[in-house]
Amino acid sequence: MPSIQKHLVKDASGALGDLGTLLPLSLGAIGLAGLAPVPLLLGFAVFYIATGLYYRLPIPVQPMKAVTALLLTTQVSTESLVASGVLIGAILLLLGSTGWINRVARLVPGSILSGLQLGLGLLLASMSIGLMATSLPVGVITLAVLIITLKILPNWPAALIGLCVSVVVGVLIGAPGPTLHITNPVTFSLPELPGLNDWQQGFSMLVLPQLALTLTNAIFLTALMTEDYFGEQSRRVSPARLSVSTGLANLFMVPLGALPMCHGAGGLAAHYRFGARTGMAPVMLGTGLLMIALIPGGLSFIAAIPTAGLGALLLVAAVELALSKRLRTAKLSCWPVIAITALVTAWADPLFGFLAGVAAEAIRAAWVRRQKIA
Repeated sequence: MPSIQKHLVKDASGALGDLGTLLPLSLGAIGLAGLAPVPLLLGFAVFYIATGLYYRLPIPVQPMKAVTALLLTTQVSTESLVASGVLIGAILLLLGSTGWINRVARLVPGSILSGLQLGLGLLLASMSIGLMATSLPVGVITLAVLIITLKILPNWPAALIGLCVSVVVGVLIGAPGPTLHITNPVTFSLPELPGLNDWQQGFSMLVLPQLALTLTNAIFLTALMTEDYFGEQSRRVSPARLSVSTGLANLFMVPLGALPMCHGAGGLAAHYRFGARTGMAPVMLGTGLLMIALIPGGLSFIAAIPTAGLGALLLVAAVELALSKRLRTAKLSCWPVIAITALVTAWADPLFGFLAGVAAEAIRAAWVRRQKIA
């Protein structure tokens, strides 16, 4: 196949690699939390297309996981969700536009970032196994197809082939897809403006838990991994720019009905592992989401993908995220810090993992200094 066509096919396959995170959370917010589907999908579409055109690399767009999880499991109002998106957007815009976030990123040791990356990989792997458990035959077959294609046929679009196999097997055995029960027949509606109580609830319940995850995973690790993958091409992808783009997207899109969004190391690992190498990958995925949002019956199309197949995609991305080159080449003295950070991240959350890593790194640095003196 000609070179340009080959790259487009690989980018298209890579674009699908992150659906294991994007679809379950997004469809859950629509089906369980009752968010209007059209503005939610349009938010992802616009942010994905803008991200691809600006960064020119397969930088991902994902739902903010902590916010979405709390939305699905607690009594959080839609107005509080809007307030949280605006607040997070304003904070990230301030941190990015002033350049403060670049200074913070330079202070974080590589051992802590490697531990966070490993811990987040373990978290995603746990989530993927849960998704695959909804239909083990579909999950195992899809995973086998993905591994065989990636290892034996690396130039083939593994994610696209895996999803097609997943749908076929799912239809044959009746495997369930993501839950999607839209009770409101109006598919496009804007949320109401938040009141004082909504701002307070949004800040205390949604903003504080999400910021730690966004700063570590969506900004610091995404910038670091982009440099690992793309070298000199990644010069545009700095923590400050990721912070600004995330801030702008939430500040302007969430009040219009979008779900709070960010970038993410797991999504980058998924896009890259399945072949994406340019900004065409996010542009193509954004265009696809745009069509699904505007074409009647589009939601039914994506809901037909078996949940277990999405879990298989997510598991491959989780392994790619966890087993980084930086992890494999880490100094022996850094491994305790990496292990403590990863375990606390997987057990609790990235904020506590980060704090545990800082404490462990301080102890390690003191021990190294003492060894040099002795």
